[in-house]
Amino acid sequence: MKTFENLIEEVQKPGLCHHCGGCVTFCTSINYGALELSEEGMPRFADREKCIECGLCYSICPEIDELQEETRKVAGWEPPMGHVLDTTVARAIDPAIRRKATDGGVVTALLAHLFDRGHIDGAIVTRQSGPFERDPWLATSRQEIIDAAGFYLDSSHGMKHFGHDYSTYAPSVQEFRPMVQKGLRRVALVGTPCQIKALRKMEALGIVPSDSIRYTLGLFCSGNFLFDAKEKEELEKIGGFKWEDVVKVNLRDHLILRLNTGEKKMIPLEKLEFMKRYACHYCPDYSAEYADISFGGLGAEEGWTTVITRSPVGRAIMADAKDKTIEIFNFDTAADKSAKIFSKIKAASDRKKAYSQQMHDKLLEGKSA
Repeated sequence: MKTFENLIEEVQKPGLCHHCGGCVTFCTSINYGALELSEEGMPRFADREKCIECGLCYSICPEIDELQEETRKVAGWEPPMGHVLDTTVARAIDPAIRRKATDGGVVTALLAHLFDRGHIDGAIVTRQSGPFERDPWLATSRQEIIDAAGFYLDSSHGMKHFGHDYSTYAPSVQEFRPMVQKGLRRVALVGTPCQIKALRKMEALGIVPSDSIRYTLGLFCSGNFLFDAKEKEELEKIGGFKWEDVVKVNLRDHLILRLNTGEKKMIPLEKLEFMKRYACHYCPDYSAEYADISFGGLGAEEGWTTVITRSPVGRAIMADAKDKTIEIFNFDTAADKSAKIFSKIKAASDRKKAYSQQMHDKLLEGKSA
């Protein structure tokens, strides 16, 4: 049986760890206490003597191929990019949510709706913890959901701390432990593809705390990007701007920077490869294929969110929220728009899968050399 020692050798040392926190989650939730996350989000031994070598941390890891069929069955996954019931475009009805949230604010609106309807008593999201930083957070009220929405940079601080304090990634799965401690049994998880897959692997194994997650809301993900002084300087040259002028950041099919002058800078994602987290080069999932619903900006007009409904649970959420907290784009005026949006998402998905396979092939070639 393989254990955390094997994860260190097979995943961490080659640089493939996504920092999703899945391997630590079960261990801490069950109070074994053998593992923890470092300040940088890297799983490590907290107390090696407490490890019972159960091997569950190894099986949970989204980078490990174990449980693939079982995980796909749990999520109803099917090729080429997961189960798809519907592809549409939507936005929050509440203009206050739209102003604060990213894109059309649909994720925030749906979570608020689930609270209002009494369907959840908590939601694992991310919130701004500093001028340029987001951390995972267990929200337990409608207002906390709205407070966590969006990513706006504090213009009074400019971008001088951006390199040290901002990453496009937050290890949301680590909030499972507070969820268990608070006794929450009806929780929604908003996460990246690797985080959602880690949860589905827990569900396939039937282990805590996955039994408390009722809804999974996945985010489109081209990769997660880290910024330091060198990358900041290079991006200024590429985009022709100064960081101190940036007031808002968004990632769609471009890195979108809004300046305090009202100008908008758009940098193609392919120009950001030099600043992508190394492990993200190996991830094949663009559209959160294991989620109940997936969300992103690709294909949607500014101020709207592209939504892929994947499961019956996801379809029920969308149907219940329609015309109450979210409005659906009127495709009657653009009959082929939905098909075009899906084609864009599939193309992005295909590119990420192909690139991931190339990177894994190179890694194997290096090991055999």
